[in-house]
Amino acid sequence: MTMLLAELPGKITLVILAIILVIILALLAIVGMFFKIWLRAKVSGAPVGFGTLVAMWLRKVPNSLIVDSRIAASKAGLILSTDQLEAHLLAGGDVAQVVLALIAAEKAGITMSFDRACAIDLAVKGTGKTVLEAVRTSINPKVIDCPNPTSGKDKIEAVARDGISLKVRARVTVRTNLDRFVGGATEETVVARVGEGIVTSIGSAASHKDVLENPDNISKLVLGKGVDAATAFEIISIDIADVDVGVNIGAKLQTEQAEADKQVAQAKAEVRRAAAVANEQEMQARTQEMRATVVEAEAQIPQAMAEAFRNGNLGVMDYTKYKNLIADTKMRDSIAGEGGETSGEDPSV
Repeated sequence: MTMLLAELPGKITLVILAIILVIILALLAIVGMFFKIWLRAKVSGAPVGFGTLVAMWLRKVPNSLIVDSRIAASKAGLILSTDQLEAHLLAGGDVAQVVLALIAAEKAGITMSFDRACAIDLAVKGTGKTVLEAVRTSINPKVIDCPNPTSGKDKIEAVARDGISLKVRARVTVRTNLDRFVGGATEETVVARVGEGIVTSIGSAASHKDVLENPDNISKLVLGKGVDAATAFEIISIDIADVDVGVNIGAKLQTEQAEADKQVAQAKAEVRRAAAVANEQEMQARTQEMRATVVEAEAQIPQAMAEAFRNGNLGVMDYTKYKNLIADTKMRDSIAGEGGETSGEDPSV
């Protein structure tokens, strides 16, 4: 190599030496950049080659995160390759949480594969939950209040068959079912199903006293319905924390029904009264009609008498008798009226 450089012209030799120097400096820079990470992985028993570190750097993958996660997994007895960790990171997952979740599951004796952990991590992305929390809940069960305090209700109200309402608050102890976590229903579904079971249990009780005497019957009925089916949780127990007696819904409904019936009856009576008033008005109108007919007929009597005079059918003596008869009739009527008012006797006697 030296002999070849010596045979070349001086300027070309300098250029070649400069290029070689640049390459050596670049290699030294790369070694210096990744030496600490490479050494840390090497001494931790999870070695990573320089080529792999450079490739991660070119792919803009945080190699320090990948190496540290691999070291943590290796110390816990888990064998994970950098390709697996890189693939999950590039898919948008949280590598650190996945590794911690696998370590927690390994220490607790829970069987969980790397692919399952990655699937759970991607499933909870954006929900505020983590795969590590899911594993911890599987190890240490948590308690869910029913109803959920965020719903604005502190108790579930249901009515027994005797019409008395009961207000119940339950506490549901659950743990994560890792096999059903991806695609399984959430806590809201569990709370809704438990609430439905409580309402069904109370509604089927013959008396509210039966529920107060044996509140554990609610738990047995709800657990027997398998409310945790197709959910991400496994219900360990349902404990009735509080039971309060509410109002007599049956009596209240009967009272409201009676009031409604009364209003209906009053409306019907009003209709009948209006019909009677209308009929009375109609009869008064007909009476006025009849009186008008009588007045009209009486008005025709003088005309008829005049016509009779002209035709010779009525004489003066007949007319005089007619007038005397009318005068006698009016006099008797007036005497009878005065006698009835003073003596109280019947005017017709």
